[in-house]
Amino acid sequence: MSKVEIISIVSAGMMVLIALRVPLGAAMFIAGAAGYAWIVGYLPLINYLKGLFWARFSVYDLSVIPLFLLMGQFASVAGFSRSLFRAANAWIGWVKGGVAQAAIIACACFGAISGSSVATAATMSQVVLPEMKRLNYSDRLATGTLAAGGTLGILLPPSFILIIYSFLAE
Repeated sequence: MSKVEIISIVSAGMMVLIALRVPLGAAMFIAGAAGYAWIVGYLPLINYLKGLFWARFSVYDLSVIPLFLLMGQFASVAGFSRSLFRAANAWIGWVKGGVAQAAIIACACFGAISGSSVATAATMSQVVLPEMKRLNYSDRLATGTLAAGGTLGILLPPSFILIIYSFLAE
């Protein structure tokens, strides 16, 4: 059987798996592994997968992502997010709408620490939202401010996306 015929059969098998609603990544992996094993053999496939597993988890560049998550968790548990908001509120809170501006500044600072927009929005909403409700800010303004401030977590370096981009762009 020629390699073109094998590729056609494996591709058709992948399409059947996709039609059966197997997740796309799993369907592609199963089809690719079956085709590789069919052409080369099972022992080289297992050897390759063993080396591939180690190669993916031994990359230093991507090891910073769990460390950023850990650092963001430490900062959150230590009350650093509350301190950031208090400092920003003392600095600019006296201006009309200053609490909302202080929330944006605190979100930017915490986003630079955690590197994640979701973590920034979740952490800062626990700190800032009660304060804004206490000062009679509208719910729409308060949640919109925190949503906008949360997006700063991914824009300010070093963030997860910028780390992955720099890794891919070398």
